[in-house]
Amino acid sequence: MKAQELKAKTADELRDELVALKKEAFNLRFQAATNQLENTARMRAVRRDVARVKTVLTQKAAEAAAN
Repeated sequence: MKAQELKAKTADELRDELVALKKEAFNLRFQAATNQLENTARMRAVRRDVARVKTVLTQKAAEAAAN
């Protein structure tokens, strides 16, 4: 997921995306704990996607506060 794609979304869409990513991260952690995780790199990608979404949300909030 690219930051440019995220900047084009609304705050509500970003929050929905964040919820979905957190659910996926939970499921991946559960799979890792039970030794069922096949793609360990996906955990890192999801963590970084969560950080990207949070960053864009913070930027949008700062823009709204400045205006």
